[in-house]
Amino acid sequence: MELKQRHLEQASQQGLLTPEQVTPLWDYLQSLPPDSASFRATHILFYLGGLIAIAAMSLFMTLGWNAFGGIGIFLIACGYGVAACLVADWLLWQQRQPIPAGLLAALAVTMVPLAIYGLQAQLGYWDYNHTEYRDFHRYIDWRWLMMELGTLLFGAILLWRYRLPFMVMPLAVVLWYLSMDLTPFLFQNDDYSWHHRQQVSMVVGLLMLALAFYIDLRTRHTLDFAWWIYLFGVMAFWGGLSMQHSDSELNKFLYCLINLLLITVGGMIGRRVFAIFGGMGVAGYLGYLAWDLFQDSLVFPFVLSLIGLGIIWLGLLWQHHEAKIQHQLQRHLPAAWRELLAQRR
Repeated sequence: MELKQRHLEQASQQGLLTPEQVTPLWDYLQSLPPDSASFRATHILFYLGGLIAIAAMSLFMTLGWNAFGGIGIFLIACGYGVAACLVADWLLWQQRQPIPAGLLAALAVTMVPLAIYGLQAQLGYWDYNHTEYRDFHRYIDWRWLMMELGTLLFGAILLWRYRLPFMVMPLAVVLWYLSMDLTPFLFQNDDYSWHHRQQVSMVVGLLMLALAFYIDLRTRHTLDFAWWIYLFGVMAFWGGLSMQHSDSELNKFLYCLINLLLITVGGMIGRRVFAIFGGMGVAGYLGYLAWDLFQDSLVFPFVLSLIGLGIIWLGLLWQHHEAKIQHQLQRHLPAAWRELLAQRR
């Protein structure tokens, strides 16, 4: 239910509040950060429309846009960005609609790399015959770094202004892009291998997770600004880890243990994304055992089915003793983390 001032007045009439408390309490509630409302059908329309607009001006950019020329692309991107910010201002501060406001602010952030690309093209930095803007989302190239750094800077400014969690999404995507485009820049040659990319992806993923932990602690009394960084941090780390190749059975078993650790961390800090990717990693390892290592074994399917039933049994035990188990796990966490988990329940 959306709380209105008349609800406080009705509570005052029933003796639950004094008339003098109604106005100060309403002013306090209005001063709180805009909260994300419960999921409704209108939210589907908000997110669908916003994501289509963002994709149209980024992933689905066509080659025909080069016909506008560098200055034309720059002006169109700036116009889109300014218009999106103006409408976001109106939606957030006057209409108190944080979800569509956050989507439009995110759209403004996605205009930044397009604007920088247009300006660079006008200055002769890009060759239209060999490079187009949609390559930014498809190919790895250290020359995209200026666009990515500019997007992070402008996005951080808008995030400071609007303070809406969805705005973190384009910044998390750009951080992920940055991890890939840094690879040829760091190795200073074009002969970098997928192994290098995997290593960089793992390191950047861990750095993103550390940043998400920090943001989670700093914003534990407000909205959830860390979710998108957790998502792309886990994707970068887990993706780089899962693409590693080794013939050693010990290394493959260590991969399974790392995924089990991800599941444990997810349970400790209350983040399902760790458990989802960790579960996929464990399932992949079990699939490897079934299809490669024990492909001719008659006993392995029975053993694996018993393992699966045992996991279900453990799930039932967890559900029955969930509060006690979480207390035992979380008592090893710092006090700030325990406070955060209590806030997010």
